[in-house]
Amino acid sequence: MRAKILCVSANERPPGHQTKTSAAHESVFLKACRREPVPHTPVWFMRQAGRSLPEYLKVREGIPMLDSCMMPELVAEITMQPVRRHKVDAAIYFSDIVVPLKAIGIDLDIKPGVGPVIADPIRTRADLARLRDLTPDDVRYVTEAIGLLTAELGSTPLIGFAGAPFTLASYLVEGGPSRNHEHTKALMYGDPELWADLLDRLAEITGAFLKVQIEAGASAVQLFDSWVGALAPADYRRSVLPASAKVFDAVASYGVPRIHFGVGTGELLGLMGEAGADVVGVDWRVPMDEAARRVGPGKALQGNLDPAVLFAPTAAVEAKTQEVLDAAAGLEGHIFNLGHGVMPSMEPDALTRLVEYVHTSTAR
Repeated sequence: MRAKILCVSANERPPGHQTKTSAAHESVFLKACRREPVPHTPVWFMRQAGRSLPEYLKVREGIPMLDSCMMPELVAEITMQPVRRHKVDAAIYFSDIVVPLKAIGIDLDIKPGVGPVIADPIRTRADLARLRDLTPDDVRYVTEAIGLLTAELGSTPLIGFAGAPFTLASYLVEGGPSRNHEHTKALMYGDPELWADLLDRLAEITGAFLKVQIEAGASAVQLFDSWVGALAPADYRRSVLPASAKVFDAVASYGVPRIHFGVGTGELLGLMGEAGADVVGVDWRVPMDEAARRVGPGKALQGNLDPAVLFAPTAAVEAKTQEVLDAAAGLEGHIFNLGHGVMPSMEPDALTRLVEYVHTSTAR
């Protein structure tokens, strides 16, 4: 049976959401997001549910990525795998940032070894008409999967997620992954009005996608801006921040923690904090204490061990992990994570040991 989607007004939290997430409300992860005292530093990993796990490869065998994102039972199983194996403090919903674009009819595919590929890139004002509203009916499989997950997770919170407007726009405009984002920047600089309308449209779609996840039972949400580190601060403030802020505003009334993460964003951390998130994710290039200085007070921080460290011997991993923990020792709220996602060839046991080390070494 599919869970019912509840409607929410601008100033009213859906009546069922508090019940669904109450068991997780006092979790160490959510406490850290709220900058409350915690018994130990919570841990979860971006891309923790995925290619590094043999059990994931087994259940995904022969199933295309986008198809797997639309199979509720499979999504629930994949999301649960790292929780069972690593004992992380939060689960993150298994999906892909282009799922809402696929759901509204954009012709795209995720090609192995390449990433999302758009059949007909969006580069003109006429193309905007193809970006219609996202409705709950478009993503019923998300609601069903989250219903299955919240029933199994118990007190472990579930993080919903979406791609940020800039990163989605880059895929749409470039037609796929890009090293230099030349078409994206040409549109942003050459037709700023069209660019603003494109990002505003994507902000509406993204906000709607996050609402579906929260109403189904997600306890927190993370906005991934994977490519925004390609921008200078002035361009971010003028051409990206308003759309990201619109996404965070769209889900503000639910009261769940909102996390903002990007790669290569050391020069943008303060601006990302201004966009409205409660937690700012930090990649491995900036120490946590310096990141706190750049972001400013009133925000929890998430991060930021270099993922490549996990390939080193255990003693070296623990030493580098302790450096991160020491740099974060004075923060009001800290969620331990990698500075980017888990790599496909990473040894799963290294992640399990890392979780145990963080929990043990930070026990109050």
